[in-house]
Amino acid sequence: RRKCKGVHNLFTLAAAPPSWGCRLFFPTGTLHPRALYAISNICNIAEKRGPNVKLSLEKQKRLVYAARRYYLEDQKQSDIARELGISRPMVSRLLAEAREFGVVEIKIHDPERQSDALLEQLRSAGLIQGGVLVEDGADSDETNQRLSQGAVALLGEIGARRLGVGWGYLIGQLVTWLEQHPQPHSAITDICPLVGNASIPARNYQSNENVRLMAQQLGAVPHFLYLPALPESLEERQLLCSTEIYRQICQQWEQIDTALVNIGDYPSSPDFASLVRYGSLLQDQRACGRMLIYYFNEAGTVIQSDQDFAIQIPIELLKRCPRIIGVCSANTSAKALRGALHSGIFTHIAARAELVRALLPS
Repeated sequence: RRKCKGVHNLFTLAAAPPSWGCRLFFPTGTLHPRALYAISNICNIAEKRGPNVKLSLEKQKRLVYAARRYYLEDQKQSDIARELGISRPMVSRLLAEAREFGVVEIKIHDPERQSDALLEQLRSAGLIQGGVLVEDGADSDETNQRLSQGAVALLGEIGARRLGVGWGYLIGQLVTWLEQHPQPHSAITDICPLVGNASIPARNYQSNENVRLMAQQLGAVPHFLYLPALPESLEERQLLCSTEIYRQICQQWEQIDTALVNIGDYPSSPDFASLVRYGSLLQDQRACGRMLIYYFNEAGTVIQSDQDFAIQIPIELLKRCPRIIGVCSANTSAKALRGALHSGIFTHIAARAELVRALLPS
C-alpha cells in the first residue's frame, strides 16, 4: 500500500496479482481510473499464458483495424486512438498484440545479406572466390560511384600490394572517386598499367595518367608503359615489344599480385582497329564482352587472332596473377558478365547486385 496525493489504499499495480483486481478502489468505493486498464493487462497476460490462445472475432477486427491504419495508411497512433475512443497507449498495445498474434508480420530486407547470398551462389558454382556487390543508385553516376568505392574497399580486403590496372569507363570513375576520397595509408605499394595508352584524349583510356593519379591517392609507387595500346601494324608491335621499355613493364606484370580489369560490352558494330586485328572472328565466334582489349564470347572463350597487334599484358601472364578483380560499370550487360565469369579468369568481381540477380535462378 502507498499514499499518493490523497489517494489511499491503492496497491502498486505493477506487482499486483490478478486476484487483487477487486481491491483496486478508492476508500469511497469508486473504481480508480487506471484500475480497469491494469486489470485488462493482467487478464490479457493470464490469457496469453494459456496453452491455446484464441482471439475473439471482435478482438481480431480491432487488431486488424489498428494495424491497417498504422502500417498501411500511415496514420498516427493518436488519430487511431481518437477513432477507436481509447488512449494512445492502448493503441500501442494493440499494435504490439497484432505483431504477437501474427496479424502483422514485419520483414527486414537487408541488402548486404542479400548480396552475400548472391556472392555465395557464385562461389558455390566455382565462378569466383569473392567480391563486392552494390545496390543501384538514383542514376548511373551514383551507381558507378558505389562500384568505385566497393572496388577500392575490396582491394583493401584482399590485401592487394602490387596492383596492375586496366582501362575503361569505370576505371576512370574509380580514379575520380579516389581523388575525392584519398587512401594514403593503403597497403598497395606499386601500381602499373596492364595496357598501353590510347590515342584518343578520353581520360578513361589514358593508362599512364590513371596509374599516376591512383598511385598518388593510394600512397604507392607508379610504373609507366610508354607505348601505344594500338600500334599501326603487327610489324610495329613486334618492334615496340623488343624495346627496353616493354621488357621493364613485363617485369612489373610478372610481379603483380592483383589485377583490376574492366568488364565491358562488345559493341554491336566493331571499330576499325578491331576489324583489322580480328577480321570476322569476333562476329563468327559471337563476341559479347571485352576485358582490357581482349574479347570473349558468352561461353567464356577468349577470342585469339594471329593478327592482334594490341600492346597489353599477355593473357597467359594475366591468368597467373593470384587475384583478378573484374569491375563492371552501371551499363555492363548480363551477357558480358556471364561470359567473363565463364572464362575462369576472374577471382573476384565488383558489380551491381541486380546484374548478378539477372544471371542466377530465382
